[in-house]
Amino acid sequence: MNRIDRLLAIVTFLQSKKYVSAEAIADKFNISIRTVYRDIKALCEQGIPVSFEQHKGYFIVQGFFLPPVSFSTEEANALLLMEKVMEGFADKSIWKHYSSALNKIKSVLRGQQKEQIEALSNNMRFHVPDCFAPDYEYLSLLQTAIASRTVIQLEYQNNKAEISKRKVEPIGLVFYAFAWHLIGWCQYRKDYRDFRVSRILKIQATSEPFTQQNLMELNDYIIMHALTTSPAPKESASR
Repeated sequence: MNRIDRLLAIVTFLQSKKYVSAEAIADKFNISIRTVYRDIKALCEQGIPVSFEQHKGYFIVQGFFLPPVSFSTEEANALLLMEKVMEGFADKSIWKHYSSALNKIKSVLRGQQKEQIEALSNNMRFHVPDCFAPDYEYLSLLQTAIASRTVIQLEYQNNKAEISKRKVEPIGLVFYAFAWHLIGWCQYRKDYRDFRVSRILKIQATSEPFTQQNLMELNDYIIMHALTTSPAPKESASR
């Protein structure tokens, strides 16, 4: 990657996050910390308002916008491929938002790219068994609750067909065993629980903040319960 392409990529990287450390930029672009400092200085000299906050990192001052992002044909094709994957494994709420976002991306493609991506779309198929296809609309709401650290109320049916109502502090979503699972702190059980999303009967968002201030990180839960390696994990929400 030449320097001009790298500078543009650094701007895009900065716009994708609230704060970015020099170390993160160095790792992302395989450059030294000294080179990061030089690149940031070059961006500022070109009028791009990059600022820095101690202990947090670099950020682009709010209100600054670049012209519409351009995509290579390969990048557009990759996004199109993910559209097909979304159709098979994401629920209706995610598919709706992804489709809307992808249409915005398609709108900035050049004419020839639009023709090519349309031709490719007509010649790609992604088939999954009907039993794996989600028919609920919960994932978008769950994402919002995880990001905002707010409690959700569930009406849940476990693997014994027992129905219960729970208030959950969600820490993350995991896809394993061909199903989406919500991991969270159950206020009723006073412990972490694994809820299979397809078994949620009703869901309601609340504005209530988490009661637990030091909840486990999702990665720690995954390692502790070996969710990525166990072929038939025990569903903790059934207890």
